[in-house]
Amino acid sequence: MPSLIRPLALAAALLVVASAHAQVTVKDAWVRATVPQQKATGAFMQLQSAQDARLVSVSTPLTASAEVHEMALQDNVMRMRPMPALDLPAGKTVELRPGGYHVMLMDLKQQVKEGETVPLTLVFEGKDGKRQTVQVQAPVRPLRPEAMPMQHGEHKH
Repeated sequence: MPSLIRPLALAAALLVVASAHAQVTVKDAWVRATVPQQKATGAFMQLQSAQDARLVSVSTPLTASAEVHEMALQDNVMRMRPMPALDLPAGKTVELRPGGYHVMLMDLKQQVKEGETVPLTLVFEGKDGKRQTVQVQAPVRPLRPEAMPMQHGEHKH
């Protein structure tokens, strides 16, 4: 019996180590469908890290150019700008969504159609400089009106 307990304890310890190393989780990833000839679209998801980390790069076979962007209100105008990295504070969910942080897929090689799946490779970096790569298969969805951020004056009382 003791010979069986030792391998089980070792397996449990390895599982804990593997879980600690896999510090970033990606949930609810999706990509917005495009119309013919459209050259850019967005990818959206929820990111959570067990430790402070940052999203440092994104890639996909659909395009040579994928960047993390931020939409922000500046001088009463919504502006989009690329970000060199997106901070992920430990234990907090960072949401990439229309009208906020998102991944821009630019210079698309083809139309992205509802029902397809887009492979994304996300690279995260911890405070210690170690990198983690996460592969995501993001379903393509149409952008529904309820997914858009509410504009001032549209809310109902």
